[in-house]
Amino acid sequence: MVENARQGLAYNSKVGVGMQTHRREFLSSLLAAVTVPAAQSAAKREGIPGPFRGRVIAVEHSGCIANNRYQPEAIRQMMRRGMAELTGAPAWQDAWRSLFERGDVVGIKVSPVGGAQLCSDASVLHSIIEGLNQAGIPNRDILVFSRYREEILEAGIDRWLPPQVRFDAPSLRYDNVQLDMAGYDENHFMEIALVKPGENGNDPHYRRSYVSKIVTRRVNKIINLPVLKHHQSAGVTITLKNMSHGFVNNVNRSHLTPTLNACGVFIPSVVSLPVIREKVVLHIVDAVKAQYHGGPQPRPQFRWEPKTIYFGTDPVALDKTGWKVLDAKRQQMGLPPIALSKPDRFSHFLNCQVEHIEIAGMLGLGEFNDDKIHVKQIRLA
Repeated sequence: MVENARQGLAYNSKVGVGMQTHRREFLSSLLAAVTVPAAQSAAKREGIPGPFRGRVIAVEHSGCIANNRYQPEAIRQMMRRGMAELTGAPAWQDAWRSLFERGDVVGIKVSPVGGAQLCSDASVLHSIIEGLNQAGIPNRDILVFSRYREEILEAGIDRWLPPQVRFDAPSLRYDNVQLDMAGYDENHFMEIALVKPGENGNDPHYRRSYVSKIVTRRVNKIINLPVLKHHQSAGVTITLKNMSHGFVNNVNRSHLTPTLNACGVFIPSVVSLPVIREKVVLHIVDAVKAQYHGGPQPRPQFRWEPKTIYFGTDPVALDKTGWKVLDAKRQQMGLPPIALSKPDRFSHFLNCQVEHIEIAGMLGLGEFNDDKIHVKQIRLA
């Protein structure tokens, strides 16, 4: 069913980037290379930035977590209110039916990098699955995934899944080479002039990041479920990075050392691939717990509880909003803004490249301009 619907996607998605190109010339060429033509932006166009460009719904509940445990009923209330406010639908079922329909096969991209203590909770995942069921999508047509199978197992996510909901990953575990192809689609890739030391820069395989077959072949819509966190090379890891570094292989070339860091360009280049931007239709950012420094590895000393879940179809607006939340917390804790931070023993990179959010906005992936981002704050308790 999904495979037949995908026969029209027989293109190669790639970007060529000269690392020494002037910034303005580079951005112009990048825009020309990866932006989807405006003619494809039909009125009912799904995907990124979706029908609610610039809209961010932030739902807070003081009782959503207690003693480091998510409280399912409070989470359920947050999810219901957030989806209603985002879509304008009168009921829970209608909210989900506005984005999903019977016959869809939906992937849910989780974020297990933070381990069991800093990944989205079972109660959030169960609410998403319940919503999809309300839209007529049975559990057998729901697939929970991330890049590495071992990370999913270590976080315990496999144990949360209701009957018939599957989980999968294109790679078994983290590997420094990251060029395994069994789980990746040779027809969909992002190519950029960036290779790891010792690799053959003239070999296209080393210059490419191939998209997971889960994304290209097994699902037709995706829900992105990241956690709000600082990231020492990308600055933040929220919606955009959960896609860029979770959907493709050969990603560690983007941030090899504290000075060899290309996340600012790498992240939006991946997310701009048509096979990605056309399938991701909803982002739900879990900020019940979050981390303001030392990411992406979990560091309890920098964790706090914003007790908020963010909803949107626009990843750029969501990431700009999350960036501000992290900076506000850092200021409260006596730390500099992420964009101005310098290396310390918990965050080693010379520059945190939050510019990936602005470049994503330039590529048409969403709203970066604060004047065009509308954040609706809702406090339930």
